[in-house]
Amino acid sequence: MIASLPMYDRAETAAANDRFWKLIRAGLPADAPQALCRHIPDLMTHWQSPNLMLSQTCGFPYRAGLSDKVALVATPVLNLDCRAGHYYSVLIAHKNRTGSPLAAFDGATAAYNDPLSQSGWAALYHHMEDAGLHLGTRLATGAHLASALAVTEGRADIAAIDALTWQMISKWDSIADALCVIDTTAPTPALPYICSKSAPRAAMLRALQDAIHDLSPADKACLGISDITTLSPEAYLAVKTPPAPQPYPA
Repeated sequence: MIASLPMYDRAETAAANDRFWKLIRAGLPADAPQALCRHIPDLMTHWQSPNLMLSQTCGFPYRAGLSDKVALVATPVLNLDCRAGHYYSVLIAHKNRTGSPLAAFDGATAAYNDPLSQSGWAALYHHMEDAGLHLGTRLATGAHLASALAVTEGRADIAAIDALTWQMISKWDSIADALCVIDTTAPTPALPYICSKSAPRAAMLRALQDAIHDLSPADKACLGISDITTLSPEAYLAVKTPPAPQPYPA
């Protein structure tokens, strides 16, 4: 069996994630893996493994390709100023654009982390569309931190960053000093925990609930998680899906 918590795993959170997994594992069958998988080359393949005991995915890949292949276990309650089980993105620009209205970024070059990212692509696309604005050149970066770096270096004008990831970047990465937040997007369901359809979903949910109860306040703060809740698959499937980003606008 395999398990992972890849979505907010970085050097500063790795030890807290390991302790969280140890607490989760205490409530699981004996074949639960001792350690989390890291350095996963293909997350979509990983998430669809029949041996997947637990992982965390993003809402976009869940609705776009996983919902009929995995079981939805639970949703984290993040330390964000929105309703439980939801999150949003911050739209960032270079600090020399501080105070600029969103309309000033009509036709702007946008950095995005992944074409299947809810926070980095879908939220950005629909936020601009709903405002009657459009994106110019689209720059694929592979990670939220890389998108932020592209904006600091002037290779992109704007990027959308998962709000919890932005908290972590602001805390631990000096590039945040060169950036500003120009807007925030509408909340959508937060990144769900999933397991294979053959895994013990009910036991997984209980293990997550018990683990978050026992996790230390310091580790909760480090991971930005305060509780575990449940949302329906329909809550994820109802979110709008954008067109695939192209290097240049259509």
